[in-house]
Amino acid sequence: MRRPRIVIVGAGFAGYQAARELSRKARGAAEVVLVNPNDYFLYLPLLPEVAAGTLEPRRVTVSLAGTLPGVRVVLGEVHGVDMPGRRVTYADPDGRTGTLDYDRLLLTTGSVNKLLPIPGVAEHAHGFRGMPEALFLRDHVNRQIALAAETEDEEEREARCTFVVVGAGYTGTEVAAQGVRYTDVLARQYGVPRPRWMLLDVAPRVLPSLDERLSATADRVLRERGVEVRTGSSVKEATADGVLLDDGSFVGTRSLVWCVGVRPDPLVEDLGLPTEKGRLCVDEYLTVPGHPEVFACGDAAAVPDLTRPGETTPMTAQHAVRQGKVAAHNIAASCGVGARREYKHNDLGFAVDLGGMQAAANPMKIPLSGPAAGLVTRGYHLASLPGNRVRVLTDWLLNAVLPRQSVQLGLVPKVAVPLDTASPETARLPR
Repeated sequence: MRRPRIVIVGAGFAGYQAARELSRKARGAAEVVLVNPNDYFLYLPLLPEVAAGTLEPRRVTVSLAGTLPGVRVVLGEVHGVDMPGRRVTYADPDGRTGTLDYDRLLLTTGSVNKLLPIPGVAEHAHGFRGMPEALFLRDHVNRQIALAAETEDEEEREARCTFVVVGAGYTGTEVAAQGVRYTDVLARQYGVPRPRWMLLDVAPRVLPSLDERLSATADRVLRERGVEVRTGSSVKEATADGVLLDDGSFVGTRSLVWCVGVRPDPLVEDLGLPTEKGRLCVDEYLTVPGHPEVFACGDAAAVPDLTRPGETTPMTAQHAVRQGKVAAHNIAASCGVGARREYKHNDLGFAVDLGGMQAAANPMKIPLSGPAAGLVTRGYHLASLPGNRVRVLTDWLLNAVLPRQSVQLGLVPKVAVPLDTASPETARLPR
């Protein structure tokens, strides 16, 4: 008898964890195939440190083939799923089309940048969902400071030294907190005035989804570093020369970082199955109704939150990791190994890294700030990383005693990282 084939689409937090669990459970009895555009798992929470020059890119990328023994890794982007035929269609990095038949399918396609109908944003804003965007932003920030030092036009210099971040959630807050420290170093090197950072959000406070004490901690740290935090404010229009705010003021800038949130991968909508706010509907066992052989979890799925009846689990890494493990268990159960179980998880707290030894955290609902929160946050990241722990720790220690490296490599051009893309993890180079 041939081995059943389990195909996992996407190697984010949910997909990676599911693949790791299935490789342990299958022990060769099933073929586990992981389809992903890249050969690595990206640890997204540390991506702001890559953009700020604290960590090197390979520190936050973990090899799939090197850490998932027994799992077949297929490089490609899935463009279609034939439910009746039990087949997925994908395109590899060379543009060639391939197909994979499956007995069980797990959809963990993740999320992409969330767009709003604001004129000019798609053309002039930079997203922050994948490695190419982080590398581009790192070079872009360096380039703006260098160009500001060369120009004799005071208005241009001020615009190039102004950085606007829209969205004061996890990503936007961390990008602003890390970015301002990075540009302070660059400004001293190039001899330009201290750069201006702005953090905008329509919400009444930063980190609006977290406890008010954590929000207050992050707000205080940002303001102490000189970040202009403007709550209840957003962008009305973006141009090549700056942004028009909804209060009528215009801010000259060449750097608009878009961190307003995420939306499920467009593949979910193309499936033609029931969705909730763009996320694929599943039951408490992470199974797609009407398709017992198809499972979904992570940002792509609207998973019922059994701890809050009537709601779905938020799109966080904490839930994605645990859902991936439950999905693997239930897929094995559907193949006759063990009994399936429902997904139920209470949040264990959150951690927001603000750079240096500053952070806001509430492990086990205990609010922390300052160095204590910094230690907890970094300990959490080291424990959560499936690889590269020693390398990450070494980079942190070296950055504590050595000057930060600040060079632009120019490897990712702006055209390669459009804001409106279904694959922020892949650089889009013109053919």
